[in-house]
Amino acid sequence: MKNGNKGNKGFVFGLIAVLLFALTGCILGTSQTTATPLSMDDGSMEDFASTVGNYEDIELPSEMKYSNKNSMSIRTDSFRGGIIHYEGRVEILSLKDFIIASMKKNKWKLAGEVSSRNVILAFTKPSKTCMMNIEPHNALSATTLTMYVTVDVTAAKSLNAFGEPIE
Repeated sequence: MKNGNKGNKGFVFGLIAVLLFALTGCILGTSQTTATPLSMDDGSMEDFASTVGNYEDIELPSEMKYSNKNSMSIRTDSFRGGIIHYEGRVEILSLKDFIIASMKKNKWKLAGEVSSRNVILAFTKPSKTCMMNIEPHNALSATTLTMYVTVDVTAAKSLNAFGEPIE
């Protein structure tokens, strides 16, 4: 059974790598977080969240801390994206609920979800994709979040705010 899980995990990560690298070459860069207040419509979310690097439409709880060691960015004239890694002392299901709510607030569409020991969430927007892998890290209740973000810059320039082609 374990060999089957390794094959599935390898397939998922291989698919993600193809998504990130198929369109273009890559340039190594960095990502950073900026603390911003999160609007509280129903009072169920944290008072503050952090936006993810250059992706102002992706927010995480302030307890999640960016890991430069395990992250990388890709930026070209037509494409940008990266593998962005965070760690924090949060419960997996609580983090999942926070992410789903904040992504919906920022107009992302939940495209799919897989839950087992890990939780994998896939979100889409016109010309953007974001896949998130949430997993327990160690016995101290730390949780890791690895995001795979892609932005087709060329397509974004030819679409309006509703994802429709500009004539």
